[in-house]
Amino acid sequence: MRKLLSVTFFSGLLTLLRMSSGFVIAKAVAIYTGPGGMAMMGQVQSFVTAINGVVTSPAGNGLVRYTAENYEAGFDRCAPWWNASLTWVLRLLAVVVPLTILAAKPLAIWLFGDAQYIWLVIVAALCLPLAAANGIVASVINGQQQYKRYIGLGTVSVICATAAMLSMIVVARLAGALLAAVIFTAASGVVMIVSSLRQPWFQRKYWVGRIDHAALNDIRSYLLMTTSSAVCAALTMIVTRNVLIEAVGLENAGYWQAVYKVSEVYLGVITMALATYYLPRLSTVGPASAIRAEIFATAKIIVPVASLLALAVYLLRDIAISVLFTEAFRPARDLFALQLIADVVKIASWLLAYGMIARKATLWFIGSEVFFSATLPILAAYFVRTMGVEGANVAYLVNYILYLAFLMVFSRQYLSGGEAKQL
Repeated sequence: MRKLLSVTFFSGLLTLLRMSSGFVIAKAVAIYTGPGGMAMMGQVQSFVTAINGVVTSPAGNGLVRYTAENYEAGFDRCAPWWNASLTWVLRLLAVVVPLTILAAKPLAIWLFGDAQYIWLVIVAALCLPLAAANGIVASVINGQQQYKRYIGLGTVSVICATAAMLSMIVVARLAGALLAAVIFTAASGVVMIVSSLRQPWFQRKYWVGRIDHAALNDIRSYLLMTTSSAVCAALTMIVTRNVLIEAVGLENAGYWQAVYKVSEVYLGVITMALATYYLPRLSTVGPASAIRAEIFATAKIIVPVASLLALAVYLLRDIAISVLFTEAFRPARDLFALQLIADVVKIASWLLAYGMIARKATLWFIGSEVFFSATLPILAAYFVRTMGVEGANVAYLVNYILYLAFLMVFSRQYLSGGEAKQL
């Protein structure tokens, strides 16, 4: 636990920088585009998350796990999974990039209600190779538990990308803000590649060569889990925003997006610590009983921390609106309470859900992701019609309560089933 607290502290410093970056960017978007622009910004960020999530899925949790398990025995031991990860990434890029470009017009209409943003969809597709490179490098560094390097590179990436985004927002306003959201991860990819060129593991022999089909299948399981998570989460947010826009208008959707953005950023303190320390730890602790013990030991620390952060955000919500946004966003203050309660439930559920990833319980993970991603917009459609914009927060809370209950009830099955539940 001491190491978890240490990693949480240092990752918290990086997340504090990311929070500051997110808040500065949100302030710029609020000033130059207003609540409507904030809602559109949310749409493009969700879209980018979805397509990035697909092509980077082989470079995520699976790559972290197998690097963590094997790097002490030498890079040659890691090479089969590194090769497999790169192979899957290249295959996905070959499919996703051209399909996204071909479907640019209908995607622009679906996301923004306007075909003029077709160029934005095309740029997002062309940035995918750099986004994938960012994911690969970050996962290898994370898997080797080089926390200082991981955090240091993250810091440089955030500073460079934030400077570029602010310049675009100031110069081109809404169009600049949307373009900046598209290229953010790609800019981070450039930093990651350049910084790793002389690393001993960044050699062709570890990444290219004979494909190990067992390793390819190992990465495929994580590919399916990560893709389902990224795509389902992003599509859910896009559909939920569309529900809000149709029911209560673009401006009210912007208020909700502002509150969601605050949650997303402050929770980054916790989620980064979980990704940096918790998942590699769960992947190496051994049997299901040890994983359960690790989950509950971590929950005793993380859930109170999440609760305190949520309380602090609630008490400071008026200041947050004044500092982070503009007076045009003042109605958003009434949307914080339920959102922040749901955030705590969300973190508690994620602690259990990481157990599925660590045990490679693919069917359990994908099934739960698809089901609970589908229920959120359905609940939102009902509650928004009856309660207005606050109904989206009610739906968010109810959905995560149901998800947490599901995970608690079935934890023994998916932790014990583990490897047998692969696809």
